[in-house]
Amino acid sequence: MFAEVKIERIVPGGLGLAHHEGLTVFVALAAPGDVLRVRIDRTRGNIGFASIVEILQPSKARIEPPCPYFGKCGGCDFQQLNYQTQLDAKIEMIRDCLHRIAKIEDTPRISVKAAPHQWQYRMRANWQLDPLGRRIGYYEAGSHRVCDVEVCAVLAPRLQETLERIRHDIQEDAIEPIPKDIRAAQGMDAVSVAPPFADLNDGDISLVIGGETYWFNADSFFQANPDLLESLVSEAIGEARGMMALELYCGAGLFTLPLARRFERVIGVEVSDRAARFAERNLRNSGLSNATIAAADVAHWLSGHAVSLPKVDFLLLDPPRAGADNAVIKSILDIRPTHIAYVSCDPATLARDLKKLLAAGYMLDSVAAFDMFPQTHHVETVAHVRAKG
Repeated sequence: MFAEVKIERIVPGGLGLAHHEGLTVFVALAAPGDVLRVRIDRTRGNIGFASIVEILQPSKARIEPPCPYFGKCGGCDFQQLNYQTQLDAKIEMIRDCLHRIAKIEDTPRISVKAAPHQWQYRMRANWQLDPLGRRIGYYEAGSHRVCDVEVCAVLAPRLQETLERIRHDIQEDAIEPIPKDIRAAQGMDAVSVAPPFADLNDGDISLVIGGETYWFNADSFFQANPDLLESLVSEAIGEARGMMALELYCGAGLFTLPLARRFERVIGVEVSDRAARFAERNLRNSGLSNATIAAADVAHWLSGHAVSLPKVDFLLLDPPRAGADNAVIKSILDIRPTHIAYVSCDPATLARDLKKLLAAGYMLDSVAAFDMFPQTHHVETVAHVRAKG
């Protein structure tokens, strides 16, 4: 089925919204204001999902994507938008989720911190490999076919060199067996690769953020764009100080170290043993002995410790894209911290969890966004809520 539509706006998930003959149509890789001929690929009730056949009248916000893999590679889905439109769309996506999911009528003003570098910023990558075709790159949009990528425009230069090196070794049969995926991360002076091969290895690397040194590797989570991390940490912690801070999903300790300089006691909880070990190492190297790390599932740890914890002045959580489990939110409400900072990489799950906190007597204080992922619809958000009264 084909249709002519006009894109009204960009919605959460990065799709363009249009309407056609009673259908609400979501169009991939669209720009607000585009007039398009689209193919409706599938429908579900009165909702259709479509792809662009022809751009009849381009939006003023539309630009020519510089990447030759745009539209095939499933990575960057905002390259068709000028940068200001990307930022505006991300603010609107957050606002939409807060209004539609969290049922917040009057959303606070949402600022967005632009990325200093719109290209060559990414210092983490997960490359997919096709052993038969000896290809390396990223999955094509909506599939598990590997899009063969020679140059990735958002990769930091040293990671791009690593990609080229691995590609060469694959094509020269220098890697056997060929893994299904390779994870890579760039630090200040080196690149960590997992699984290790040749003289590329899974060694530890480090970054300095806000005067703190963090060690990690390709197999432990750390944010992919370091340019905005100092601002992100500053926004998340703000002027918070006190006796007790609890950090959930603490990773390698990005927030734990600065929290330990503000609070008498800090507990960080992290399910990954590897990341927890890095958090302990980073605390130790910084001379901080007032913070402890629990290597445990967050929900399980909270269920066993919520009652025995001293009063928590400040709770910070930075969960994965799926957000916090119901059990985690329930335990947070049992603990009843005075001030909660929620760092999120998905506005929809952030809004879902905020709705539960607000229904339990918290009030939304502020929301700020950080463009950690230029050229994509993804956005990092920090929300602060406080107990009423």
